[in-house]
Amino acid sequence: MLKILSNPAQIVTVDTKGKNYKRGVELSDIGVITGHSVVVENGLIKDIIPNSSVSKISSEEIISTDDKIVLPGLVECHTHSVFAGSRSDEFRMRLQGKSYEEIAAAGGGINSTVKAVRSSSGGDLFNLAESRVWNFIKQGVTALEIKSGYGLDFDNEIKILNVINKLKSLFPIDVISTFLGAHTFPPEFRSNRKGYLELLTKKMIPYVAENKLAEFCDGFCESTAFSSDEIGEIFSAASSNGLRLKLHTEQFNNIGGLETAVSRNAVSVDHLEVITNGDIGKVASSDTTAVLLPGVSFFLGYDYAPARSLIDSGAIVALATDFNPGSSHINNINMIMCLAALNMKLSIEEIISAYTINAAKAVCREDRIGSIEIGKKADFAVFDAREYSDIIYNAGNNLNIMTIKNGEIIYKSPSLD
Repeated sequence: MLKILSNPAQIVTVDTKGKNYKRGVELSDIGVITGHSVVVENGLIKDIIPNSSVSKISSEEIISTDDKIVLPGLVECHTHSVFAGSRSDEFRMRLQGKSYEEIAAAGGGINSTVKAVRSSSGGDLFNLAESRVWNFIKQGVTALEIKSGYGLDFDNEIKILNVINKLKSLFPIDVISTFLGAHTFPPEFRSNRKGYLELLTKKMIPYVAENKLAEFCDGFCESTAFSSDEIGEIFSAASSNGLRLKLHTEQFNNIGGLETAVSRNAVSVDHLEVITNGDIGKVASSDTTAVLLPGVSFFLGYDYAPARSLIDSGAIVALATDFNPGSSHINNINMIMCLAALNMKLSIEEIISAYTINAAKAVCREDRIGSIEIGKKADFAVFDAREYSDIIYNAGNNLNIMTIKNGEIIYKSPSLD
């Protein structure tokens, strides 16, 4: 079945010429095409043709994108979208001068959300997450990563992963599941770290892998969470059970997490707000994607990751919301893009590459999605603008009016009716 996305003002291909990611200066090359339309067949991109040739093709559907901007479907590669409860009280405490670490040490932080999740049913969590997923779809997201990590015991971590997998089965986008049982130590194991590590490595990780509940294993390497040695134990168990590796690291402290992740060929290292200048080269010379989260720096009021230095050194840089109830209660992608432009000093082109092809690499889907290249999935975000800079210039405003997954329209703005 042939379909045509007809007559867009610009097609932003983010073409990689088959490489499937962008490193360093390559992020600035986003392959803008005008005067062309996109041909779709059986859910895949078949061709990009001059508008003058459209009338010569016998298609079963014309999807009008007249005078609009067509981008690859956005990839949101780092979220904690399955949670319950509110941490607005902690927000107030931070405004009064308390740090994130001080709040966590006093019993708040992640464990506050753990308490709310443990008292919620799977149905409750699904109902809360459902609207959050739709919110991302309305912004042009066609692939969405979601982590567990707010259960921190066997039953509740599995409960969250089952919710994520239910979302995966019911939503038309790629929902990607990550096991984050190593988010922090739960209260009942605070004085028995070895006991929780054994629970993770001997029971939880093998069960998650055997039942295909997650694709990735993540952890939080911080002074308030897991040491680099403990992460090493967790990573060994995850790898031996066939899970790919990710790591939250260098957010507040440098305690060896980055070295552990890069040396084990982790798919991504996420945060990096306090990465040292000496360690930037380690990321830049690796194939590990640096996932940067400007919403966290904005929401917590501290330094941004050195995105400019990472890109200039040749790193593979992606961007994400880190949507969660505590450190980045922000699910507005346009706002994240604006923060990256204004506070990380990234160009508009670099931001687009970071939220498409490099974000796809951060979830191991760069060969299928993230760019408009022949043979890839027909995943598109269509924006009501005539020039792609408008997408980021319109701070806080979602200009996406159509989201297309596998060649099918899965969201259309009411303004098009």
